[in-house]
Order: sequence, then C-alpha cells, then structure tokens
Amino acid sequence: MNWKEEYKSFLWITAFFIFAYFMPIETETFRNAIVDAFALAKWYAQEHVLLCLVPAFFIAGVIAVFISQASVVKHFGANAKKWKAYLIASVSGTILAVCSCTVLPLFSSIHKRGAGLGPAIAFLYSGPAINILAIILTARILGFELGAARVIGAVLFSVVIGLIMAFIYRKEEKEKAEAQLAMPEIQDDRPLWQTTIHFFILVAILVFVNWGKPDETDGFWYFMYANKWYITSLFGIGLALSLIYIVKVKAQYVLAGAAAVIISALIFNNNPTIPFVIAIIATGLALTFTEGEANQWLGETWGFTKQIMPLLGAGVLAAGFLLGSAEGNGGIIPKEWIYTLVGGNSLFSNFFASITGAFMYFATLTEIPILQGLINNGMGKGPALALLLAGPALSLPNMLVIRGVVGTQKTVVYVSLVVIMATISGLIYGALF
Repeated sequence: MNWKEEYKSFLWITAFFIFAYFMPIETETFRNAIVDAFALAKWYAQEHVLLCLVPAFFIAGVIAVFISQASVVKHFGANAKKWKAYLIASVSGTILAVCSCTVLPLFSSIHKRGAGLGPAIAFLYSGPAINILAIILTARILGFELGAARVIGAVLFSVVIGLIMAFIYRKEEKEKAEAQLAMPEIQDDRPLWQTTIHFFILVAILVFVNWGKPDETDGFWYFMYANKWYITSLFGIGLALSLIYIVKVKAQYVLAGAAAVIISALIFNNNPTIPFVIAIIATGLALTFTEGEANQWLGETWGFTKQIMPLLGAGVLAAGFLLGSAEGNGGIIPKEWIYTLVGGNSLFSNFFASITGAFMYFATLTEIPILQGLINNGMGKGPALALLLAGPALSLPNMLVIRGVVGTQKTVVYVSLVVIMATISGLIYGALF
C-alpha cells in the first residue's frame, strides 16, 4: 500500500475521532448550535431549493445543451473581446435575482462550456452582488450613500477580481486561448432567437417566483410582489409553448403536465408552491420521455444537481452550526462577539466584517434586514459596506462548490481577493462618511 496516498483519509478519520471524543454535548451552546444547523438546513430546503436552485439548475442545463460552446467561447472565451466579455459578465446580476448559491450552477455551466476564467469569475461575483432589487432596497432602507457605494463597488469588484484572476493564471488562459483558436466553427441547429426566448422565459420564472416582499403595501414593487404568481403563471404558459415548438417535446406530454398543474392550482389555491413543484415534476417527466436535446437538457440539469447539492447541504449545516440561524439561539460563535467586533472603522472591524460576511449565508435580500439589525447595534458604516460587498457574493456552501469547479487554489485566491477588496472599500467608505 502507498501510504503517501492514504494520508488524507487518515487525517479525516483522525479529525472526526478527535471531534467526537471531545464533543461538548453537555453544554447548552453546543446543543443550540446543533439545532440551529438543522433549522437553517430546513429553512434552506423549504424556502430556497425549490424556488431558487431548481430553476437555476434547469437554466444551467439550457446553457450546457442549447447554447453552443462556440457561442460561449465567442462572448466569454479566452479570445473574446475583453471589454465586451467583462461588460456582459459584470452587469449580469441586474437581471438575475440570485444568491451566492443559486449562481453556482450557472457559473459551472459557462465555465464548462469554455468561458475564460476572468469573465467567468466576474459573472460569479456579479450574479448575486448586483441584484437590482437588493441595490434599490439597500438605498431605501440603509441610505442612498450605502446603496450607491454598493453598486459601484460591486461592479468594480467583478471586473477587477476577474482581471486579477485572469492575470494570475494567464499561462492557463493562454493555453485555453490557443486550444479555442483550433476549435472548428460549428453552426447552431436552432436559430438564436429561439434559444434566447427559451432562456429568457426560464430566467423570468426564476426572477418573479423569488420576488421579495417590500416594506410598503402599495406602489409598483408591492404590485409586482402581490401578483408574482400570476406573472409566473404567464411565463409558465410561455414555457409550455416553448417546450412544444422550440424544444420539440410532444404536445400530449406538455398538455398532460399543464392539466396537472391547473388542477393542483385549483385545489391548493392558497399554496402556490405546490403547483410550482408539480410543474417542475411535469417538465422533468416530459423531458424524460423525449429523446434528443430535451433528454440531454434533463441530463445536464441532473448532472449539475448531483455535483452541487451535496456540497451545498454540507455547507449550510456547517454555516448554521458556526453562526446559527436567523430565528434560533445562535451558533457556536456567539452573536455578541460579532456585534462588538464590527463597531467603528478600524482595519480589524472592516476585515472582520468581510471575513464573517464571506462565510455567512445570505439568501437574496436577507442581508438588508440582518445588516439593519447590526447597524442598530452599533456597526460602523465602513464594516457595513464591507459586509455588503463580501457577504451576498460568498458563503461557506458557495466556496465548497467553487472548489469543486475550479480547484482549491483558485478558490482561495478568489475568496482572498473579495475579502481584501471589501476590507479596503469599507475603510475608504468609513473614512468618507
């Protein structure tokens, strides 16, 4: 036996044994942390997986199958025009109301299709960081200056971090560029406008089904929230038509699924999540019994699910154990420590806010009420911006998945760049305001 290859298994077993041996199960703090870990996992499963991740997996499958590798390489590849690639990647978050975990299957898909490391990383950061709804709510609830600083910082971060990552790994990017030059030009079988319509419908469903509730009970934003399921239903009809005429799924399969969704909507009219889940199941079954690209789409969707979900589950449990859930008694790290460590505008307070935000998990828009509570407890303006720039774009589950896509070294470099730039931005903002 080659013992040099067995050391990792030995270290994992040893670490688990030491943890189990000294596990302080008799302390209330430890028991609360265990409960909060599973409470966060339950909340994540109920509120986030079905409405955010599942649509994102289907969108990632569309990218992998319906959008040709040549198209991805043309717009995001190592030989693409840099200004165009980074411009598209850096503003992508304005149309994707996603969190640090929902963006992962999309990032994994474009990276797999040949996108350059720099634009792919810019997309990875901008997706959750430049959510237009979150920017508006930040400005409205936390102040215009903080909202403006967030959007400016997020756009600059996505471009600068992407450029730095591309520069650090320029040798790999050069090899990728040379390989892409040798790729033959493959014409798409389907017109671009059809793929665009299908992709737009899926993105619209993802955006509207997750539309957050505003503080006010009138106005445009509340109107959109109050009618989000009706709007989602309209795009659902569009998806049914797209499945028949673009994806070429047999009409009887789609109509049977639509009938099941309508019946469930009439029965469970007070719980629209149930018809939404039935729509997902019906779509999956229709794709299962259809050969060709439709079946490949389902296969790619399942592939991303297998790759990402186990890591996300482990990451959510770890985040809940360490930092607690929103409604629980707290994780193993006391909340009081966080409150007392992010006051003022020192280098340490900004760094601590950045590193804490990087490991915490924020669902879309939840960072705003959390930050409001921290500010009310004495958090400085600089650390507040630092947390806003590091938190929504990163999380422990997010890091685990990124590591599986690009490797440990690139993940460490990416996370370090986000934390360092968030810390510096917080220091500058805190000094000015």
